[in-house]
Amino acid sequence: MKNDLHLDHYPKPMSFLMMVFWTGLFGGFFWSIIGYIAYYFNFTEVSPNVILEPWALGDWKYGWLGKAISLIFLVMVSIISAFVYYAVLRKLKGLWFGMGFGLVLFLIVFFVLNPIFPGIKPFTELSRNTIITSICLYMLYGTFIGYSINYEYEISKVQDKEAST
Repeated sequence: MKNDLHLDHYPKPMSFLMMVFWTGLFGGFFWSIIGYIAYYFNFTEVSPNVILEPWALGDWKYGWLGKAISLIFLVMVSIISAFVYYAVLRKLKGLWFGMGFGLVLFLIVFFVLNPIFPGIKPFTELSRNTIITSICLYMLYGTFIGYSINYEYEISKVQDKEAST
């Protein structure tokens, strides 16, 4: 009797790097939408559209097209940041490393890159609500990226160990 249970009938698991890509894509999309919601309800003075200000001319960047293109840019930046997390911090366990990663991203955007974004006031001129909301959003984003990547890294180690035995 022929055994029809061949492994080639089952889909191959996603590669780890592809999972990092999808984590960055989804994280960028989801947390950018949350950022737009926070801006809409005046929790923060900083619109996610700020990413277009240094490079795009015209008022179109403040309309729906600007929001859509900003979202695409933020997703691309998120994918890059997910690969940075993968390269540097994937082996570190715990939520604190992801939160720290988000905090570092906040510091980079609001202190280092601040001069190239005219839509972001100097840090000392930002409202308390903007600072607290932004820190929380960045830390939650970092936690999402960090925990997702670290979880998959740990799972892949276990699977590799099982496959070698």
